[in-house]
Amino acid sequence: MVELSALRVFLVAAEELNFSKAAQRLHMTQSAVSQNIQSLEKAYKIELFNRHGRAVELSEAGQTILPMVREVLLAARLLEDGFQQVNNQIGGELLIGCSTSAGRYLLPILLSEFQRDYPAVHPRVRVISRESVVERLVNRIIPIGVASRQIEHRDIESTPLFDDRIILIVHPNHPWAGYGHALPSDLTDQPLIKCEEMSGTCETVMEGLKHYQITVDNLNVVMELGSMEAVEMAVERGVGIAFVSEMIAARGLALGRIKKVEIDGLDLRRKIYMARNIGFPFTRAQSLFWEFAKSQYEKINNEIWDSLTKFDTLA
Repeated sequence: MVELSALRVFLVAAEELNFSKAAQRLHMTQSAVSQNIQSLEKAYKIELFNRHGRAVELSEAGQTILPMVREVLLAARLLEDGFQQVNNQIGGELLIGCSTSAGRYLLPILLSEFQRDYPAVHPRVRVISRESVVERLVNRIIPIGVASRQIEHRDIESTPLFDDRIILIVHPNHPWAGYGHALPSDLTDQPLIKCEEMSGTCETVMEGLKHYQITVDNLNVVMELGSMEAVEMAVERGVGIAFVSEMIAARGLALGRIKKVEIDGLDLRRKIYMARNIGFPFTRAQSLFWEFAKSQYEKINNEIWDSLTKFDTLA
């Protein structure tokens, strides 16, 4: 009979389509992952993956059994959850897919508070694109997702998690740093660092600038980076100015490495949403976290900034 551990290896390898990355997620060696897959293939006389050098892709047989493997592992998690409930225990894995930089900063705070009451729960946050969050929720690969836009799909339930504020940051030596204000029209002459085109932050900024007839073609974009953290670091080094989530900027602002500048008439805000597939049966831990996170909405928006700005200053 096939072992659940072997199915788990197959599932992760199928999600990553890379045995090395699968090994990292599973805390195994790459050879151990390969051996597990080969053992399954040998036992059932099938090929689960087509191998092309280092690249792998699911074979027709692998694609056929993948949904069944997911169902078996989900049933196993629910069974384990049932055993824990009998003993009044709450534990197991809590997997969350997150596509927003602000969400990556917020989730550790929420999860650490949740773990105080449920220390046997093991959270795992996967950083993926917004499209991947939607795809994996719809296909019931992840139980919970966090994204910068509400997901419109008949099977997806979304709830606001956090109200994010997007601010303009500059280097402390920038001429705007002392005054702290600028006009939207002033932006067109400045060297601007921006995140990748499809980021939620970029979309929110460009939507706000539309009201002032400013498009990306009017801006002097000197650098485009793949993460908001990298954008913030570039501003610290004086490369240019940038719009980032205030949550990401909080530490740099507290340490005086960057300065916040208000753009008159421009108030950039967006909601960060938590989402789930209504057809995905939650474990007890997942259900408790969902309700816990929903209950924290007001607290998060009233108190989160204090917790982010309480850093020890350097001597």
